[in-house]
Amino acid sequence: MADFGLLLLLAFIWGSSFTIIRVVVPHLPPLSLTWWRVALAALVLALAAWWRGESLRFSRSGWAWIALAGLTGNVLPFTLIAWGEEHIDSGLAAILISIAPLMVLLLAHFLTRDERITPPRAAGMALGLAGVITLIGPQSLLHLGEDTLRQLAVAAAAFCYAVNTLIVRHLQLAHLGTEAAMRQPAEAAHRPGPVALAAVIMAVSAVVMLPFVAWREGVVLPPPDTAAWAVMLGVVHTALATLIMFAIIARAGATFFASINFLIPVVGYLLGVFALDEPFSWRAAASLALVLAGIRLASRAALSRSRAARAASHHG
Repeated sequence: MADFGLLLLLAFIWGSSFTIIRVVVPHLPPLSLTWWRVALAALVLALAAWWRGESLRFSRSGWAWIALAGLTGNVLPFTLIAWGEEHIDSGLAAILISIAPLMVLLLAHFLTRDERITPPRAAGMALGLAGVITLIGPQSLLHLGEDTLRQLAVAAAAFCYAVNTLIVRHLQLAHLGTEAAMRQPAEAAHRPGPVALAAVIMAVSAVVMLPFVAWREGVVLPPPDTAAWAVMLGVVHTALATLIMFAIIARAGATFFASINFLIPVVGYLLGVFALDEPFSWRAAASLALVLAGIRLASRAALSRSRAARAASHHG
């Protein structure tokens, strides 16, 4: 249940970011806002890594994987989604992004040893996708095939997120080891740790994004009346959220974490209803039920493996 609780917490953090972005974007262009939150997250995580005594030194191959993580987790998907949503509606974009868990399921089956496709996992993923389509409305699918390049761009962003999840898993196994290593205190200093890994991924993302943002929008400073919201997006919705993401992947695997893409649209919608007085639809309740049932069904194997690993570490 701890893994499921972490997933719900992260879905709430990321889902609530849409509400905050709606408040900030009229005062700060979207690419500049993205750059500020990533750069601030890199700074906060680097300071936290220094305080914990974690080393920022990685092997040459490790830096190559870190660069890929930055590209696939931040730079490419943010750019592709921004370009795609210039001409396609957000509902269809949400459905296209929600195929990321299915991509993770397929990729993990062939690229990992312990996250194979099973009937419950496949059925759970199908239920989760059905939940998102129920929320957004099946009529959004009628626009498939229009603005094909824009739609392919958003689908490519989903693929980037799927690949990023597996890259993070690889980096954890290669440089951090087991879940127990993720919880090592600062005394085990002078070696890479989860906070340092998150910090360098964010730093690489910020460096790569800066020329593109400067070219498209210029580097715009957050205005004083929205600066606090921008800081919250960087510290809570990016830095803290990344650490929670790492913990979930380390504990329960890439496939279980990827199911968050089903939860985020539902959480974002419900927060809009309660925080912004947007109209409520019966589809939201049906969608949430389908998504939760799908995640529960798909995650049984992952949760069992997580409990077994923790029991083995305690006895060891």
